[in-house]
Amino acid sequence: MKDKVMRAVFLAAACVCIVCVALICVFLFVNGIPAIGEIGALRFFLGTRWKPGQGLYGIAPMILGSVYVTAGAVALGVPTGVLTGIFMARFCPARLHRLLGPAVSLLAGIPSVIYGFFGITVLVPAVRGLFGGSGKSILTASVILALMILPTIISVSEASIRAVPVHYYEGSLALGATHERSVFSAVVPDARSGITAGVVLGIGRAVGETMAVVMVAGNQPIIPRGILEGVRTLTANIVIDMGYATDLHRRALIATAVVLFVFILAINLLVSPGSRPAAK
Repeated sequence: MKDKVMRAVFLAAACVCIVCVALICVFLFVNGIPAIGEIGALRFFLGTRWKPGQGLYGIAPMILGSVYVTAGAVALGVPTGVLTGIFMARFCPARLHRLLGPAVSLLAGIPSVIYGFFGITVLVPAVRGLFGGSGKSILTASVILALMILPTIISVSEASIRAVPVHYYEGSLALGATHERSVFSAVVPDARSGITAGVVLGIGRAVGETMAVVMVAGNQPIIPRGILEGVRTLTANIVIDMGYATDLHRRALIATAVVLFVFILAINLLVSPGSRPAAK
């Protein structure tokens, strides 16, 4: 009886999650798709000017801004996070791990606005002093997002590597491989699916992050010409305008959320097949 009750509870919880996702999808598409049709798909997706007061709703600069900032965060954060996870799982001394483990957990719990304040007070002046310009740029936003996705990638990578059966590692050692060779040739490849899942979660956070990006990216709705130019992302565009938007302007922002939703869904679909463990 207890098993049946708990099975029903778990099923109900899963159904609630599915219903919530379905309701979000319905709300976005019901309110966003008509706005895209009213504006015009080409004008909406390929337009380079966002001026709601003049009836211009082109989100191409915001799409490119999200892509550039996310790509920069992935380029900086993924290698660092994965290598740190490998180090903590197989190379880190126990005494040092007692310090690094809580530090990584603390990074995951810091609110995004705190990262934004750190970016404004530290990174923006540093980028301005090193490269010139205002300091609020794609580069600064990418660095902030790279810091924010590190805890997710590190923790998932470490857990995936620790879950690999120990006889894989021991068998490699028995064949004469070094410790480093055994880790990278026998352990890490078997944990690839879990590591990929952590990377996907990190990319999802980078794409959806708002507050920290708003504070350091410059928020200029133009197509950037370099990594030191200011940029506005899809999430920042929604947050900045939603407070006073009405009528078509508000529906255009919901349509922007539809684009963001499809963007994240596409990332998950592209990577998820490789993130599932093979059937045994």
